[in-house]
Amino acid sequence: MTTDAFERRTRSGRLTVGAAAVVLLVLALLPGLASGIVIDKLTTLFIYVLLAVMWNLLAGYAGLVSVGQQAFFGIGGYLALRLVDAGVTPYLALFMGALGAGLVAVPISTFALRLKGGEFAIGTWVIAEVLRIVVMFDPLVQGETGTSLLALNALDPDLRRNFTYWLGLGSMALVLGATWWLLRSRIGVAAQAIRDDEQAAASIGIEVMRIKQIIFVLAAFGCALAGTIWLASAITFLPRTNFGVQWTVFMLFMVLVGGLKTFEGPIIGAVIFFLLQEIFGDLGVWYLSGLGVIAVGFALYLPNGLWGAWRQRMGIAHPS
Repeated sequence: MTTDAFERRTRSGRLTVGAAAVVLLVLALLPGLASGIVIDKLTTLFIYVLLAVMWNLLAGYAGLVSVGQQAFFGIGGYLALRLVDAGVTPYLALFMGALGAGLVAVPISTFALRLKGGEFAIGTWVIAEVLRIVVMFDPLVQGETGTSLLALNALDPDLRRNFTYWLGLGSMALVLGATWWLLRSRIGVAAQAIRDDEQAAASIGIEVMRIKQIIFVLAAFGCALAGTIWLASAITFLPRTNFGVQWTVFMLFMVLVGGLKTFEGPIIGAVIFFLLQEIFGDLGVWYLSGLGVIAVGFALYLPNGLWGAWRQRMGIAHPS
């Protein structure tokens, strides 16, 4: 890389960081300016961004196509409920629940990552279903009836809404920053090498299983964070909803539309999905059918997603 190119890249990076800081500051101040409905909607958007970025990290950058990430979305919320029941402060319990889900992902990864391709995808879905059934046997959850995070009802509704919003915003910023750093670290480079050719990566000394486990556990933690924020926003915990496969379907849709294997693509896809849900969500089955048609269309005719197509049109080299 020439000195001029390096300086341009450095300036571009500084501008990006500066712009992101300004956006985060504006978003952080928004609860004092916007209505409760806007704050609730933005909290939901933050959850979608978290999910999309985590699934892209797993599938786009590590080549691990999972259809069971709802396992960690649900288990994060469940562990938070258990911690609150044990006397932990609700918002601390939400973060600890996500950490706990990350720890649960460690033993799961030791055997799930031995599966390849379609076997891995099906295996993760089976794991999610097993965890859902196990959680349903807990008397606290009351089977399919579910339960509620009643401790949050003790807070003033506006204060609770704002705290949940800030938790979502902070979690999104944390995950985006960590993902940006990770993809530019040795771990990120190694993960992409494994995705492209696992045997070749192993032949040059890359610890394939260790790298996969790191990515798997981080993606589980991020999805669990989204699950705990959802719990704080919805209050209720229903196993069939919180462990529902629809969460992974949403992740897949957002990444396909925005752009697989790109950092910006999942964010764009999350915003598009959020807008589609706000406009057409009330159409029920027709809305879901429409999402399916759009996803298939992108897979067939625009496989790189919107951001990938724009990069190609502008002649910008793919970062991965």
